[in-house]
Amino acid sequence: MFPSTSTKRYAAAVQGPILGLDFGTKRIGLAVSDDSASIAFPLGALESRGPKRDLEALAELARERGARGVVVGLPLHLDGGHGEMAEAARRFAEALAETTGLPVELLDERWTSLEAERALRDAPRRKPKGRRRDKGAVDAVAATLILRTYLERARGAATRAGAA
Repeated sequence: MFPSTSTKRYAAAVQGPILGLDFGTKRIGLAVSDDSASIAFPLGALESRGPKRDLEALAELARERGARGVVVGLPLHLDGGHGEMAEAARRFAEALAETTGLPVELLDERWTSLEAERALRDAPRRKPKGRRRDKGAVDAVAATLILRTYLERARGAATRAGAA
């Protein structure tokens, strides 16, 4: 069985950089942390070119960035149930772990796309009003939110473990 959506494996000492991914069948949102795994930064989005090529591109990105782990958003239903996309994300995470040899965690991402769209809507605009925002930007912000949430939870778990 693949790891749950917990942060138990990294709780003791999260070290970066960590990649954050917002998995999708058309695009994969990308984010990376700093070396201390304190701050998450958007990297853009990878336009999907098929599972094999996507995994190769992500493995190369992980090597280039010196990633020590990856967190993949798990798109659960609002009631916490698993649908087709959640199972696809789980299979993708398993394949990514095999391809990269890195630990890959899953994190509940139920609200990240909505939060990303809201953040982009409220951000200063560079484009004239009425033009749709780049969907890749939403995916990158969603990946950043997934990674930020993961880093915050891992730091909290490490703090609680240190206090015990």
